Amino acid sequence: MEWRIVGSNFLYATLGVLLMFLAYRVIDWLTPQVNFNEELRRGNVAVAIFIAALFIAIAMIVGQSLN
Repeated sequence: MEWRIVGSNFLYATLGVLLMFLAYRVIDWLTPQVNFNEELRRGNVAVAIFIAALFIAIAMIVGQSLN
């Protein structure tokens, strides 16, 4: 087993999660009129679908850029 490859995979996974978090924070900052946390607590399904689509799109972009 090559530990360098395993280490690289963990580094890429960590970088991917960090980039997804940063992208979510940027979207949250760009839309100050929408409080995503409060809307999710109230059960707003549209906001939940938007956030899920956002995470999927960011994951696809980050995954391809790290490949």
